[in-house]
Amino acid sequence: MTALDRNAILERLRSVEGPDGNGDIVSLGLVSDILIHGGKVMFSITVDAARAHALEPLREKAAAAVRELEGVESTLVILTAERKGGGMAAAPPARPAPARAHSSPAAHPPRPAGARPASSAKPGIPGVGAIIAVASGKGGVGKSTTAVNLALGLLANGLKVGLLDADIYGPSVPRLLGLSGRPEAVEGRILKPMEAYGLKTMSMGFLVEEETPMIWRGPMVMSAITQLLREVAWAPLDVLVVDMPPGTGDAQLTMAQQVPLAGAVIVSTPQDLALIDARKGLAMFNKVDVPVLGIVENMSYFIAPDTGTRYDIFGHGGARREAERLGVPFLGEVPLEMVIRETSDSGKPVVATAPDGPHARIYKEIATKVWANVRGGAGARPAPSIVIE
Repeated sequence: MTALDRNAILERLRSVEGPDGNGDIVSLGLVSDILIHGGKVMFSITVDAARAHALEPLREKAAAAVRELEGVESTLVILTAERKGGGMAAAPPARPAPARAHSSPAAHPPRPAGARPASSAKPGIPGVGAIIAVASGKGGVGKSTTAVNLALGLLANGLKVGLLDADIYGPSVPRLLGLSGRPEAVEGRILKPMEAYGLKTMSMGFLVEEETPMIWRGPMVMSAITQLLREVAWAPLDVLVVDMPPGTGDAQLTMAQQVPLAGAVIVSTPQDLALIDARKGLAMFNKVDVPVLGIVENMSYFIAPDTGTRYDIFGHGGARREAERLGVPFLGEVPLEMVIRETSDSGKPVVATAPDGPHARIYKEIATKVWANVRGGAGARPAPSIVIE
């Protein structure tokens, strides 16, 4: 039996010709970042950014070559687009500088959430209706828990729903849904999504061990996310909820530019520090013409279970006031509640396991508002233009 290690993979890849038929991709120094987890092999191939689309057959040949190795169950091959000199590929030209934060929201007329400028048309995912991003300006605000329960709320409201965990560096959806194991290949390199509580799900967490750090560059992350979007048998879905990475970096911006998002839900806690980062998230989506479906105030308040006393641990109402000030919908308040934390940690989300309870009702109401805004209902507006000085 051939040992499945880095040297064996490199030796197999020497059979793959380089982009111009001169040499092979190993001798040319194009192969990097080889990761092996059980029978799963992942690696990247560095190519010219301008030729990335044309070199897709090269990626497929490399993947097929490695799959011929004994012990290989599946492959994830990523085209990393870089400029000569080692820098990342240049980002698309920026839009003109937006107005300052004090500009009136009235200067930006409402646009139905589903409407997109003709110039920003992007290829959709076959069989998938709307794609909704759940985002936050920073980590630690409960974004993933909100994304899972929002998706389950949409499901409870009668929609066919999928959930993509796009947080490559810290995938938490498998744990939140109590899922483990590896997805099956259904046709070629197309993966069958995992499923829990009737929710189709895909995450990098299904492909690597939970403790494994993903030390990847921005282009690699985006290539991985693109494959999880387009090489998974999602259809048929009414809506795909995407749990975005926290922050407003290259991965978030590129995904917003390349995927036809119907809108974004911003998750924040009430305190000023979180709201500052939430404004950055709003500004990012505005720059790429993605409508903001609304803001959720998570960890809004705490009710002591023994006395019933209410405590505003992180303040209260900050997200609502921010939404009103910026002219975007406010979707609701989710309390800091032991039941939500316990059900999330145990992989039994509250909307699925206590659907008639008060906390599930909050998430379902948020889901109803989100879907109404996606369909062009009241309140959905594009994000106001904001500059963070």
